Amino acid sequence: MGDTAAQGLEEPAAVEDTDGGQDTDVVEGTDAGQETDAGDAEAGEESEESEEPAAAEGPRRRARRERAERRAAQARAEAIEQARRDAKRRIRAGSGEPQKGVPRGAIRGLKMVLATFLAVVLLVGLGLILYFTPVMSVRDIEVTGLAAVTREEVIDVAKVQPGTPLLQIDTGGVAERVAAIRRVASTRVQRQYPSVLSITVAERVPVVFKDYPDGPHLFDRDGVDFATAPPPAPLPVFDVENPGPTDPASRAALQVMTALAPEVAGQVTRVAAPSVASITLTLADGRVVVWGSTDRTAEKAQKLAALLTQPGHTYDVSSPDLPTVR
Repeated sequence: MGDTAAQGLEEPAAVEDTDGGQDTDVVEGTDAGQETDAGDAEAGEESEESEEPAAAEGPRRRARRERAERRAAQARAEAIEQARRDAKRRIRAGSGEPQKGVPRGAIRGLKMVLATFLAVVLLVGLGLILYFTPVMSVRDIEVTGLAAVTREEVIDVAKVQPGTPLLQIDTGGVAERVAAIRRVASTRVQRQYPSVLSITVAERVPVVFKDYPDGPHLFDRDGVDFATAPPPAPLPVFDVENPGPTDPASRAALQVMTALAPEVAGQVTRVAAPSVASITLTLADGRVVVWGSTDRTAEKAQKLAALLTQPGHTYDVSSPDLPTVR
């Protein structure tokens, strides 16, 4: 009985162990299977949920999504390009070679040089056209200032052919040729575009004359013997040994004649100058003026005009501080 009782007590313990192990195995196996099945169910639910929005997306949403994707791609491309530029800039800065630019002043200077060059080319081209073509050529020669000299004489001496371009005419040479005429004191030649050559002549004016075997010679205020012709009245005789523009006595006598007042010079019939210090004047009524040298000539001329109002035969103004009448 004792063994039986012992066996009876032990068997339930074995049963409990067996049951406990079975329970644990069953419980554990059941829980794992349940958890796996639950996970599969949840994944299926998630798959179904993700498929439902994709199927429900309309054309408008799709267009908005595509535009957003394109903008994102464009922004990414711009960011990449900007990054490349920044990298190049850093490389340049690191190499110590600063980026070189063209200053604004240099551009302005180049523009001015180009404009000047074009203007010069234009002027040169225009000058060549006017110089080598008859666009502006001589069609008329205008001569002014003539008295004793004739127009034909001036034209013949000028030697300018009609139709010659004005720019080809040597105005200085023409003036020299015209001034070579004895009666011409000076001349001026000008181009008057488009087709006129102007020649202005200043003739010599006789101041005194001197008789020579071939006739009376006329002298102007510079002592130039410019014509052989009858002297116009009233013209005084030039009583000088060697008259001419280089003779000191001639220059002194002519200086006195040009300083006289017109009413006094009109009364002089002879001016004598044996030397520069002994000049005398003879008037039409026979009165004589002792002039002396050319010192203080203007003052002497003024005193003489007042003295001639007094009666007398000899008027001495050689000393203007003490003029006398005899």
